[in-house]
Amino acid sequence: MNVLVTATARFAITSDGILWTPNQSLNYQFWSRYLDVYDEVHLLVRAKPHESPPPGWNKASGPGIKPLPIPDYQGALGFAQNYTRVKKAVRAALVNAQAIHMRLPCDIGGLVWRCLEPQRPYGVEVVGDPYDVFAPGAYRHPLRPIFRRWFMRTLQRHCAQATAAAYVTEHSLQRRYPPAKEAFSTHFSSIDLPKSAFVTAPRSPQPNAKQFTLVSVGTLAQLYKAPDVLINAIDICVEAGLDLRLIWVGDGNYRKEMQALAEAKGLGQRVHFCGQLPSRDAVIQQLDRADLFVLPSHQEGLPKAFIEAMARGLPCIGSTVGGIPELLEPENMVPPGDVAALAEKIRAVVTDPERMARMSARNLEKAQEYIDEVLRARRIKFYSYVREKTEAWLLTQKR
Repeated sequence: MNVLVTATARFAITSDGILWTPNQSLNYQFWSRYLDVYDEVHLLVRAKPHESPPPGWNKASGPGIKPLPIPDYQGALGFAQNYTRVKKAVRAALVNAQAIHMRLPCDIGGLVWRCLEPQRPYGVEVVGDPYDVFAPGAYRHPLRPIFRRWFMRTLQRHCAQATAAAYVTEHSLQRRYPPAKEAFSTHFSSIDLPKSAFVTAPRSPQPNAKQFTLVSVGTLAQLYKAPDVLINAIDICVEAGLDLRLIWVGDGNYRKEMQALAEAKGLGQRVHFCGQLPSRDAVIQQLDRADLFVLPSHQEGLPKAFIEAMARGLPCIGSTVGGIPELLEPENMVPPGDVAALAEKIRAVVTDPERMARMSARNLEKAQEYIDEVLRARRIKFYSYVREKTEAWLLTQKR
């Protein structure tokens, strides 16, 4: 049986029909997880034609993973302008599709949902929250409040009518976007965390440390990860006499604006944007050089970057959104958008070596819950349930 999978990510597609992604976490290995249960994956995603793979990008398709490219639109306006072409591609994809999995929220997945026959089984994988995506400060658009309500209600309908629902959080997304009472429901992160991603021991106290390196990992395509909040908090800390550096891993349209903000604050030599790194090893190198991981996001599902940092024994500070409270203790979180609270939290943590050591040990232990062996069994059970329900439905269509 084949499975049609939709996702919001954007890809490149070369003339040989291979998909490429700048994000290693969405490479071929990630999509091949569906092959544990299905015979072939039809990947319905936005893809921009390229003569050759962009430098440093990762292969996303291959044996068993068949790309079904959609026009490479961007944003709500781009979706509206390309709606007819996108809908045509969706309908064509559904002709040969058997099982349906939609990674949501996603415009493409929403369009697939609207084109499905009544009573057709489908699975949803909820990886984000529109309520936080369109929160004040996270998304700049005059229609932001309308988008927030619309996309929340849409995702609620998608989940309420799904045959099976999987969430990246254990509790938080389920409360806002509940599945139907009779639906199969589970939770698993989409992270791929092999044993090699873990350090062997937590960090020891460093009582004589005077300079501290902070690291954050996240896209700069929008301000979801609150880089401006972090830069402003660092400015307060530096003004108070702390010697801090920041490494930001990730790229996007707001990179230049955030670089300009750092320069305007006099932090040009303290804040380094290293862009999108090509491999997990390259990201791990940056994590291992840092003393503290900070991600004050406006919105999250369950941030994989957090779990990867915890697996390296890093003390972590985050905001109280999405699944972050499932990862961190309350005393290591701050409200989203609160610059003063974040600055005070950073100061309190880096000036307390024993606290940093306790955070390191606790985070390393917590990350063990997300090792691949633990999550794979839940994924297979979820995929298998959707496949079984789809097989039964297909039999009714042949009568």
